[in-house]
Amino acid sequence: MPSRLFAAVFAILLLAGAVVGEAQQAGRSVTIGVLGGTSREWHQASLDAFRRKLRELGWEEEKNLAIEERFADGDVARLPALSEELVQHKVEIIIASTSAATRAAMRATKIIPIVMVDVGDPLTSKFVATLARPGGNVTGTTTMALGLTQKRLALLKETLPSGRRIAMISHPDNLIGPPQWRDAETAARHLGMRIQRLEIRTRDDLRRAFQAAVSARADAVVPLADPLNTVLTRDILELAARYRLPTMMEDRKNVEAGALLAYYSDPQDAYSRAATFVARILNGAKPGDLPVERPTNFELVINLKTAKALGLTIPPAVLLQATAVIE
Repeated sequence: MPSRLFAAVFAILLLAGAVVGEAQQAGRSVTIGVLGGTSREWHQASLDAFRRKLRELGWEEEKNLAIEERFADGDVARLPALSEELVQHKVEIIIASTSAATRAAMRATKIIPIVMVDVGDPLTSKFVATLARPGGNVTGTTTMALGLTQKRLALLKETLPSGRRIAMISHPDNLIGPPQWRDAETAARHLGMRIQRLEIRTRDDLRRAFQAAVSARADAVVPLADPLNTVLTRDILELAARYRLPTMMEDRKNVEAGALLAYYSDPQDAYSRAATFVARILNGAKPGDLPVERPTNFELVINLKTAKALGLTIPPAVLLQATAVIE
């Protein structure tokens, strides 16, 4: 067959396949479940990015897509029941945000595909066999929280050269908590820091934790990645301001609300990538064959207004690393 004729036939076949695929998608309606460890309010911007990306990929609510949302509001004990609700609703895919939500979804179903988001370390948590070949019914994205813990402490050390005592707030039942803590201990030894472990399960525990940090003369506070800490962000910032303690947080919104620093990977980007996983699975891909994706871009945000209120001067070397400065 002459090359030009071959190319023309090939192009026609591709076009025909695309048309058939669009017709099949247009005539199909699916339901996706979203399982969040924190709150709907906290997820809103990320879910907006998720929906936008799905629309770009041909999946839109009230046309061929429905989304069922369930949020635990920081109470991880609610996640198993919420997972069962989604399974009983017969969703075709579950988006599981946080390690606790992913674990709950995995216990609720071995069949329905699970796309994890905002998961610290899927290998340590045994959600996947390997990042390249997850196996089973789970894939998605990871924040690689262990490396973030080290980097946050290193940036805090650069910002507060004389700081030696760091209070770290964690939930004792958090799956990623123990490895984060071990990672923090390793980093602290290398940086010449002492870290104080403050465990909380309730808002009242948080108040007592700050009082303990002040009694121990902590130089700064670092809440570890945890759904409860996320839900209690406003409380954390109010207490930090009251006791004049610098905070290293995990999201730009925290810094805009008054935290001194945040170092993180963009959650909206992670949810956009989760939408791509969803589209691929709906088009026939098996989750166990889709490699887990790691973040490639990280942001450091600094609040100079908070620094001034605390009587701190941010070193130029730290400012140079910032992707955004709030004045």
